[in-house]
Amino acid sequence: MYEGKLVFSQITDHLPLHTFRRCVRRYQGERYVQTFHCLDQYLVMAFAQLTHRESLRDIEACLRAQQNKLYHMGIRTAVSRSTLADVNQQRDWRIYADFAQSLIKIARPMYAEEELGLDLDNTIYALDASTIDLCLSAFPWAKFRSTKSAVKLHTLLDLRGNIPTFIHISDGKLHDVNVLDILIPEPGAFYIMDRAYLDFKRLFRLDQAGSFFVLRAKSNTKYKRRYSNAIDKSNGLRCDQTIVLTGVASKKDYPQPLRRIKYYDAKTGKTFNFLTNNFAIPAQTVADLYRYRWQVELFFKWIKQHLRIKSFFGTSQNAVKTQIWIAISVYVLVAIIKKRLNLKVELYTILQILSLTLFEKITLDQLLMNSQYKPEGSDMSKQLNLFDFSSGQ
Repeated sequence: MYEGKLVFSQITDHLPLHTFRRCVRRYQGERYVQTFHCLDQYLVMAFAQLTHRESLRDIEACLRAQQNKLYHMGIRTAVSRSTLADVNQQRDWRIYADFAQSLIKIARPMYAEEELGLDLDNTIYALDASTIDLCLSAFPWAKFRSTKSAVKLHTLLDLRGNIPTFIHISDGKLHDVNVLDILIPEPGAFYIMDRAYLDFKRLFRLDQAGSFFVLRAKSNTKYKRRYSNAIDKSNGLRCDQTIVLTGVASKKDYPQPLRRIKYYDAKTGKTFNFLTNNFAIPAQTVADLYRYRWQVELFFKWIKQHLRIKSFFGTSQNAVKTQIWIAISVYVLVAIIKKRLNLKVELYTILQILSLTLFEKITLDQLLMNSQYKPEGSDMSKQLNLFDFSSGQ
């Protein structure tokens, strides 16, 4: 019988702890700290994410019931809800944001060769935002409407691997398009966006940086056709045009030609008008690229269902951001483990297994590679699968 490490410890063995310590030093997270260090906080919060804990009291009760195993989990001190509440409120959330970004840098190359079914070697990003509603009286700093608060997750998702490469957490009032002001464009990459990001001055900055974009045009966009390309209408394409903007402000904000592609989706009966600054790729590829934007919406639905980011253990801005960034780091960590162990099971299945076995002593590869785990009464075909690139098309 295997008498080695707990499953939880085997998971955390994949963490780059030297990088974590650098993040802690960068923001002086250990200043005046004698007990319950930043790593203890991270491990406890990661445990809460993996086991779907509901509250600080829930976390405390669970870990105290396994008191004799805390040391073997890497947690060097007793856990109390008051201590955890204090550190979530006081310790700089940027420690965990930077650490999550370091995990993202590890994960992205692992998924760089994933096939999307498109004849493109470029990096392809989907940009979108998702709102998490909050109670106004408990979260007054997260301004949204007169009757409720909210935080918004602005996320740039690398569609090869569905790894979030950029996340900005704001209050609910920040409009989606403003995130383009803080996003650093990557030359040669495609940015797939919906109509909320149609701002020609900001899009022109993407163009000048050497990036490509694909997004839907608004119905009131004014333009003049310069040229029409031949198309094959059998697949839903209706036109492929070179246009110039004619609106008073838009032609000043975006003085160069754009490409307009009209596409009819027979499944939904809807007609779409796409704008892009790329004139080289086939028109059908432009329509296919926009269809892949659905992956970012699946990502939001998935993390809201399977990670603890809809209800929070603290009400301060620091506590909320700490919890979200640790949740993202746990998601990316499991994605890294999936690649390192060459697992074929879905991410959902991995998380479900881990949620029940963190205190077991069984090797991860034996637990996950040979598992036929299926939650009772569930239909796995209906689960959101972020690593199935045909989903949501």
